[in-house]
Amino acid sequence: MDIKRQYSTDKNFFCDLKKNLVHDSDGNTQIEQTTRAIVNEIKKRGDRALIEFTANLDQFTVSSVAEMEISKARLTEAFENIPKKTKEDLKLAAERIRDYHLRQKSESWNYEDGDGSSFGQKITPIDSVGLYVPGGKAAYPSSVLMNAIPAKIAGVKNLIMVVPTPGGEQNDLVLAAAKIAGVDRVFTIGGAQAIAALAFGTETIPSVDKIVGPGNAYVAEAKRLVFGIVGIDMIAGPSEITIICDGKTNPDWIAMDLFSQAEHDELSQSILIATDEKFIESVNESIDRLIKEMPRKTIIKSSLEKRGLFILAKDLSEAAKISNFIAPEHLELSVENPNVILNEICHAGAIFMGKNTCEAVGDYCAGPNHVLPTSGTARFSSPLGVYDFQKRSSLIYLSEKAAGSLGGVASNLAMGEGLYAHAESAKYRINKKK
Repeated sequence: MDIKRQYSTDKNFFCDLKKNLVHDSDGNTQIEQTTRAIVNEIKKRGDRALIEFTANLDQFTVSSVAEMEISKARLTEAFENIPKKTKEDLKLAAERIRDYHLRQKSESWNYEDGDGSSFGQKITPIDSVGLYVPGGKAAYPSSVLMNAIPAKIAGVKNLIMVVPTPGGEQNDLVLAAAKIAGVDRVFTIGGAQAIAALAFGTETIPSVDKIVGPGNAYVAEAKRLVFGIVGIDMIAGPSEITIICDGKTNPDWIAMDLFSQAEHDELSQSILIATDEKFIESVNESIDRLIKEMPRKTIIKSSLEKRGLFILAKDLSEAAKISNFIAPEHLELSVENPNVILNEICHAGAIFMGKNTCEAVGDYCAGPNHVLPTSGTARFSSPLGVYDFQKRSSLIYLSEKAAGSLGGVASNLAMGEGLYAHAESAKYRINKKK
């Protein structure tokens, strides 16, 4: 397979690497315009527009939005319908995700200073959250678990899931995951119209305070458009994996790990950074042989040839620097001793340690969240967690003594900024004006 190669010794290495990391954005104007029109219609016409878009885009016709709500009894039925082994695996994944995220929960705190004043932080959950789950031919119960479980641990009382059901076809696996995760309400709506309904509310769909969950380009654009009216988790780009390898891992394993992201989408990016050029050749041979067995080989081939990349680094330390420049969503340290370079890694959504740790397990049942920053945003963003469903309020209590001493400081600084009322407000506490 013809996969692009770069060598760290190249004169313009990082400049060329940056070009290879940018994905084609053609069509974004059309997506933005279409999405904006849908969002505006939902905002103006509520349920009526939602019914129309669902009929036109999902070929699912109802007379009222209420018909699109799935009952708790139906969620239980879906759980009972799935095979016993699948039930067990879903529950095990949920337990591991819950165990990991329980350790993230923040608690309120406060302290007192020497003059009787106290300061702190009050932690409260977000009241209501909307969870978008992709639907159609693909089923993503893992997305339900990864988004819903942290929300419930945080204390979210109203967790509303939306999932498209083209042709009215419901996926039992997704609904079973909703039951296991404790989702409160489920509506069979999708696309940009679902995001708008959650943001603005309709006669039937309640508005929420934050929207999380992955979706296609229209869903991502809708989240961008409603941000500020509601909170969002992130704007997710195509899936990514970067693998740093010392040449001591079975090349078939590395090839399949590259496939695991490439099969998502033609725009997914799979990168191998290796310190041995002969190993890169071995991986390429594995790719050519193993791709023949892949059901999604057309997508994998397109992804690897368009956006795949082999990088030869002089050593692991240089490989870490290159990885930090990429700031990948998923980073596999497929090396003999991953701790040797771990401290040199600064930017990555999730780090998979050692040759036995494949990214695919992290997607489903390892425990940490699989909702991760993409497109280099790991430089400043973090995986989804319990903290994304909690708010922090500052607590300030001033004793009489502190009101006098700090009031003088505040008054002086306020006058320096030309804010007379601020200064006088602070002085009132000093002079005891009531």
